Amino acid sequence: MDKKNNVIDLGERGKYNLRNKLNQLTGKEWIKFTKSWFIHSPRQRNKEEILHPAKYPESLVEEFISFFTKENELVFDPFLGTGSTLLAAGSLNRNAIGVELSDKYFKISKSRIKKNIFINDIKAIKGNSSKLVELFAKNKIDRKIDYTVTSPPYWNQLERNSLRQKKRNDEGLDTKYSKAKDDIGNINDYEKFIEAQAKIFDQVFDLTKDKGYLTIITNNIFYNGRIFPLAYDTAISLTKRGEKSWILKDEKIWLQNDKPLIALGVNSAWVGNRHHQYCLIFRKEL
Repeated sequence: MDKKNNVIDLGERGKYNLRNKLNQLTGKEWIKFTKSWFIHSPRQRNKEEILHPAKYPESLVEEFISFFTKENELVFDPFLGTGSTLLAAGSLNRNAIGVELSDKYFKISKSRIKKNIFINDIKAIKGNSSKLVELFAKNKIDRKIDYTVTSPPYWNQLERNSLRQKKRNDEGLDTKYSKAKDDIGNINDYEKFIEAQAKIFDQVFDLTKDKGYLTIITNNIFYNGRIFPLAYDTAISLTKRGEKSWILKDEKIWLQNDKPLIALGVNSAWVGNRHHQYCLIFRKEL
């Protein structure tokens, strides 16, 4: 340890500065994460995970949690799904809370959590994220969120009669999140969906500490012969709310290099094979 400069040499990992305010990464690891794109090939999903139509891998979210938090801080996911965020946070010795509307996926989350032994507090809450402030009060959660990472519904993407969805349907797997009327994934009108989503992240803003970060993993949507810029409109909707709004800091592009190509528009018209996701990074700055 270099006492004069508060630096610890961690060998191949690089040097860790004890004055690091954000995370427990070395300078070498910090710089590597700041690259604007990355290729991530997740492991094969198990039976429980396959049931969910839009699950992101724990290994992916672990990278974000490692960068934006330190051990024992609080990670939050308002669209929990099958619990990937909670499992990732628990494996990194973070506390974590997730909210899930679907009873089916909530039960899967609880089941997956029980199969692990975590030293920190890992909690799944059944409820509607449009009422986050109320849910936190009801569950007596009085500490501020340090970091939120989540992947909201991609508007009506799961409603489309695409080749990928047809395959899931033929295999008897879910092709949508739920049938609940208060599920924002079931809002047909695009502008109303954007507004409902923004209102949820307004509440996340209120529950987050000053200088806390938020990462939203999302994508643009091809529907009815055109692109709906969901990722861009999501970013705009979260930053147009005046003095108390999220500050968009950057984006990282997740390249899905292992995703198979399918025949879209061949011999007819351009339809791209979209093999990337937008990881939008926001910060609360008062």
